[in-house]
Formats: sequence, structure tokens, C-alpha cells
Amino acid sequence: MGRERNTIWRWLAGLAGCLVMAGHLSAAEVAERPEVRVIFDVSGSMRHNDPDQLAGKALELLVAMVPNGATAGIWTFGERVASPLPPAPVNPEWRDRARALAPRLVDYEQYTDIESAVYHAAMAEPNGVPIHLVLLTDGMIDLPPWRGSKPAIDASSREALLDELGPRLADEGVVIHAIAFSDEADLDLVERLAQMTGGLSASVAAPDALMGAFVDIVDRIYPSDRVPLTDRGFLVEPGLRGFTALLFRGEEPATLVAPDGRRYTAEDPPEGAEWRSEPHYELIQVPDPQAGQWRLEGGAGPNSRITVESPLNLQMSGVSSTLYLGFGVPVEAWFVREGEEVEADALPAHLRLTAELRDESGSAQSAVVLEQQEARFVGRLPAPALAGKAQLAVRAEGQGFRRQRVQPVNVLPAVAARHDEASRRVLLNAEHPLLDRHNTRLYGQLQGAHLAAEPTSERRWSIALPELDTALSVPLVLRGEATLDGETHELQLPRLVLFPSVATAIDQVDAGPALDVVRFHEELTPVREPRATSESPLPQPLEQAVRSIQQLPRVAQERWREWQPVLTRPLEEAMGDRRGAGALLAGGLLLLLVLLVAWRMAIRHRHAGSREEPHV
Repeated sequence: MGRERNTIWRWLAGLAGCLVMAGHLSAAEVAERPEVRVIFDVSGSMRHNDPDQLAGKALELLVAMVPNGATAGIWTFGERVASPLPPAPVNPEWRDRARALAPRLVDYEQYTDIESAVYHAAMAEPNGVPIHLVLLTDGMIDLPPWRGSKPAIDASSREALLDELGPRLADEGVVIHAIAFSDEADLDLVERLAQMTGGLSASVAAPDALMGAFVDIVDRIYPSDRVPLTDRGFLVEPGLRGFTALLFRGEEPATLVAPDGRRYTAEDPPEGAEWRSEPHYELIQVPDPQAGQWRLEGGAGPNSRITVESPLNLQMSGVSSTLYLGFGVPVEAWFVREGEEVEADALPAHLRLTAELRDESGSAQSAVVLEQQEARFVGRLPAPALAGKAQLAVRAEGQGFRRQRVQPVNVLPAVAARHDEASRRVLLNAEHPLLDRHNTRLYGQLQGAHLAAEPTSERRWSIALPELDTALSVPLVLRGEATLDGETHELQLPRLVLFPSVATAIDQVDAGPALDVVRFHEELTPVREPRATSESPLPQPLEQAVRSIQQLPRVAQERWREWQPVLTRPLEEAMGDRRGAGALLAGGLLLLLVLLVAWRMAIRHRHAGSREEPHV
């Protein structure tokens, strides 16, 4: 316990320094900034599931990125819920109180009451701005026995959280972002809480994953303008008030190279800049930067970004935190200057905007050029093709101008499915908020049989299964379509594996000739019987010559790179001489004629020796 306390104190010392910098990390000025309420799990299970104290690192990074003047508060919970730092504007007094939280972060309690923690944090006195809860937990509800018989009380609390409190908060506009710290966590709980309220969820087990998850959450709460970081360089146009570089550490410390070639490090930062180095990241704030192309050397790992403070800001229409397979994504973007929308004739010259949907690795899944309609830019991204974490980015490029806005999103199937073995049914639930029994038709395909899904409520369906061998794992292909606003969407649903825990799968069985399976998803290939003999009607020398000629194209392709330097110069010299060019042309035609004759002989030879009767 003493070692853990010392560790937390070191992290809080770093937190104090980061809080000093928080005033410089403001996002683009907006009319109202959301209020952030961070809820830390300090239950006994967290001692086991978070041995590296990732929660302390999360607090350090999150508070470092909260804009100056925003409202933030901190809660802790185990068996009881406490509010050691009630919501208040981020200022020096707030920072001092945050420094005093070290003992609370290691004051572990035996049980875990997630429902009460979410309720008390959400119901604290509002101040008229949107509220974002950030829940850090191992996601395992564990109530004390004096409250009732276990595990019934745990299940009842979980049900109340998902079926009553969560939907109520969603209706009130409260957003819950959830991070789970263990593979043993109730991932379904945190994912459903985040999804129903419009937040993000993530499961982390290492500092790097935690950093990425928290950066995504901060981007979602406080979206800000970035300049693209391309080939370790970024463009700073004249008139920027400053830029902030958040660089996730690599093997070497980072070095900033200014447009004039001067090199800056943590020991020698730019004039007026603040540079903080932490074990996993570096935070650099540069006011009034020199205009031109800046470069990065050394450590700048994935998720590094350069945010800028400028009177001209790129804005995006509200993009949901959850996108769905099979549904396109409308995108709208525009610019504001000092809070006022910029007219078309005042936009930067030669401006072009594109929207991209990127997967977790940063690779573009789809992209579209946005069409300018007066001062607005609009377009529609194709439906996502892959489920998982993604980023929706709008990028603007003009003459000497670069900007981008990035919004983290989760991509999910529009309908969720699970196998209820006890009732021999597959239960389907609409995840997309607009799908219901009136506009959606679902069905399954099981071993060639068509299975219709019957509605059981407004947004739920059920598929009755035939009697199956429970010792055999069987794939169920789910299909569907939905009609919204006169447009029909083909639903892409994941394949559901029935009885996945058994050792034998239907497509892995080796049943020999007794099992005749027709695979309709594979292309049928004609069956050819081998020839009884390989004798050729051609003489042996000519047969060898034909085979050699047949191999010439492949050999030529393989050797062209070796021959090209040798042949290029003589060919150029021959083409410069009329007589030489004529001889070269005649030789080429003769060679072509020989190859054509040989090819015809080879075709006749193949047809003469391989004729066979057709097979079914």
C-alpha cells in the first residue's frame, strides 16, 4: 500500500504541472463548453484489475487536456459514493484541490456500486450546459450482502442501470463515456451505457491503450481544430495564435524543427513555450509560432496531434458517436471567424474539403469530396464496411491553409443478436434508433434453410431454431433490410455461431464421403479426370521446343529488369540509324511469326491430347 501511495503522489505531482498548462490547451472558442464529471472506481476489485494504476495516469492526462475555464468535477466510489472535488471552473484553486486528492485515490473499499455512482454524479446540481460523465471502472457490480441476497441484488442493480437510469439520462442529454480496465470486466455493461447515451467506450489493459482512449474522449467532448501531421511535418499559416503538440513518446525524445531550421527540445524550448515531458507523452505549447513548415524528429507515435488556436475555425455538424453498418453518413462543414459564420467570398482561396472515415489504424475506409453550397460544404460518406472503433475526419486544404476536424466514433451492426439455448431461439434487438417492426424485415439462413424472424415487441425479434446437435458448432447467417424515408438499406449483420464453445465446427468436420455438403457460397469448379497417358503426338525435339516457347513470356517477364539496362542503349542507337532500324523491325517481325506458329502448334497439341467427356 505504501508503494502504491508513493506512486500516486508522483502522478499527482505530474498532474499539478499539467494543470498549469491546462489553460493553454483550450479548444476553439464555443458558446458553451460541456461540463466533465469523472467517476473513479476505488473498489477492492480495482486493486486486482488495475495493478498498474492506469486510473491515476488517466486523471493526469484528462485534466491536462481540459480547456481553461471549463467546469469539471471528480467522484470516487466503492461501497459508498464521494465527491472530493465538486464541479467548479478549472482555475488555480481547483488545481490546488486536485493536488490534495492523492489519499482518496488509494482509499480502496470492498464493494462496487456502479449504479449509485452514476446516479449521484449525474444528478449533481447542473449549471445549464451539457454534462459528460467519464466512468473508469472494472465494470463488475458487487454490492454488499447486507443489501440483499447475492447474486440477485447485483443482477437487479445492473438491470436498473441499463433499463431505467441509462435511458433516463439519455433523455436528459447526459452523455456517458466508459473505460474498462480489465478483460474480466463487464464489457457489455460499459458498451451499452455509452451507446445508449451517445458516448464512447473502450477496454484498456496498457498505458498506450489508455492514452488513446482518453484522447478520443477529450476529442469528443472538446472538439478542436488540428493541422494535419503528414510525414512528420505540419504547416503553420500566418495569424495563428499558437499551437499545442501532444506527442506520444517513442524511443527517443521529440525535437521540433522550426521553418528557419532552428531546433528545439525540452531542455531548449521556443521562446515563451511550455514543454512538459512525461513517461508516455510530451505536451508542447508554442504561442505566436513562426509561420511555415515545421518538422518533428524523434518520438511521435500513433495518436499524436497538433491542435491550433486561430480566429478561423472549422466546424462540423453534429456527428453521432455511433455509426451503423449499412447506413451512409451525411457530413456538413463550414467555417467561423470569432464565432461568426464566414461567408463564401471570405473563405481561403482554392479551398477544397474532403471527408474520410478511418479505421482504428488510421487507414481510410471511405472518402468523399464535399460539395460547396454557398458557405457550406456537404456530402455523404458511403455506409461503413467494418465494425469497431473509427474516426470521421473532415480535412480542408487551400492556398497556404490546412485544417482538419476529427471525431472518434464507434461502428456497430444495426441489429444485435444472441443465441438463447434454453428456448432454442435467436433473439434480435434493434441497435439503430430508427429501426422497428414496421420498417425492418429480418431472417436467417441455417444450413440452407430460410428462417423468418418474428417480431416480439416494437424493436425486438425472435428466430425459432430447428432441433440441432449441441455437440456441433453451426454458423447462422443473418440478413435483413430496412426502409427509412423511402430508401431501402440492406443490413449487414454479423454471422452468429451457435454453440461456439464446442470443439467441433460444421465446416471443420471430416466425415468422408458419407457427408455430402453443397456450399452455395462457393463457386462450383468443373471436375476433370487426369489423362491416362502423357504421350505427345509431336517428336521429342519439337515437343521440347514448343515447351520452351510456351515458357518464353514468363521468362521474359522475370528477366526484363535484368535485360532492360543492356538492351536500352543498343535499341536507342539502332533507332537513330534508318538502316539499323529497318533491320531491327524485320528481325522483330520474323521472331513474332515464329512465336505465332509455335503457339498454334501448342494449341493443337493441347486439344489433341486432353479431350475428355464433360462431367457434372
